[in-house]
Amino acid sequence: MSPKTYNRVATLLDITDHNFSGFFVGQTLEAVILGTLCGVGMLLFRLPFALTIGTFIGFTALIPLFGAWAGAGVGFLLIASQDLSQAVFFIIYIIILQQLESNLIYPRVVGNSIGIPGIWVLVAITIGAGVGGIAGMLLGVPVFATVYQVIGILTKKRLQMKQLATEE
Repeated sequence: MSPKTYNRVATLLDITDHNFSGFFVGQTLEAVILGTLCGVGMLLFRLPFALTIGTFIGFTALIPLFGAWAGAGVGFLLIASQDLSQAVFFIIYIIILQQLESNLIYPRVVGNSIGIPGIWVLVAITIGAGVGGIAGMLLGVPVFATVYQVIGILTKKRLQMKQLATEE
């Protein structure tokens, strides 16, 4: 492999590694935040199984956007075994918490961890889910971030080349 090709491939692999590791760190941080908010809120509202359900929702939230809903379903069943009215209140609480998390917390935490704006995180998840389902949701954000950064690098190089051409 020529040195020029090697440098290009190494740069691409470095960007990809950074984006994938940053995404999974951000995804884990977001899941911890959601699980903590859920558990603390449930404790404040004196709902049963608060820490168990909060922890479970934190683990299921590792699947972007969809996972926390699966955890909420299990939480609903657990709480409904004790008191149906509390289970309904739990679902209302989770809907509100999920709206905050999906639209505010998730794009910022994951976007900051990989260096792309939050709106592009939502776009990447939407496109990834449409193309590849759950796997697309997991891989869409780091793949999109890699493409986004490579396009940025190429654009910057072309602008620098144009500026050099106009100066000569």
